[in-house]
Amino acid sequence: MDATTLVAACAAVVLGAALQRVAGMGLGMVAAPVLTVLLGPAAGVLTSNGAAIVTALLVLGALHARVDWGRVAALTPLVLLGSVLGALTVRAASAAWLDVLVGGSVLLALAATLALRRRVRVEGRPASLVTGLAAGFMNTTCGVAAPAWTAYALATRWEHRSFAATLQPLLLVANVTSLATKLLLGAVPPADIPAWWTWPVLAVAVVGGVALGSVLARVVPTRVAAALAVTVAVAGATTALVRGVMTF
Repeated sequence: MDATTLVAACAAVVLGAALQRVAGMGLGMVAAPVLTVLLGPAAGVLTSNGAAIVTALLVLGALHARVDWGRVAALTPLVLLGSVLGALTVRAASAAWLDVLVGGSVLLALAATLALRRRVRVEGRPASLVTGLAAGFMNTTCGVAAPAWTAYALATRWEHRSFAATLQPLLLVANVTSLATKLLLGAVPPADIPAWWTWPVLAVAVVGGVALGSVLARVVPTRVAAALAVTVAVAGATTALVRGVMTF
């Protein structure tokens, strides 16, 4: 990773971490598509997973009082299974297919989220089952689980403050599992793993982003932060999708 790429990666991480502090989500949505373009699909998503672990820990510290631990316990096994399936997919797929998968999945999930704002309502365990598996799979393959969780929250009328807080341990579990399964299953070639020194640099970027978000949370409406995260995610996902299609 050269200096220009590292600066661009840090900028994406700072923005994503700040938005996650304000809106409860944003790191994966912003950083994963951008890092995919900068580093390639496998390394980009792996790097996003690492940054997302630090972000979720920091934001959880601020929002822990509103976490619904019952939902976390119910959804965690499904996230773990989805992550394993995602790691196997990453190991088997080519770079072009991963680009298409990242870009297409993010765009599809965002479209589903917007559609569910039209007051679609679902209930019962099947919705939890599908969402947990999809979130774990998407987080491992694409680095983005928040759209799946958001679609579920909208469809089940989950109160936003509880949702934003509960999302943090779910994202923590999803990203730790994503990182571990891909490394243990050899889904990411060693040559594609960023150098060790980039990780503490990105961790500092996360801390800076969360600190910035703590300030912005006092003045920036949640809706504005979420809209900005979606805009950046759409741009990055579209770029990854087009690149994948062009390299077939």
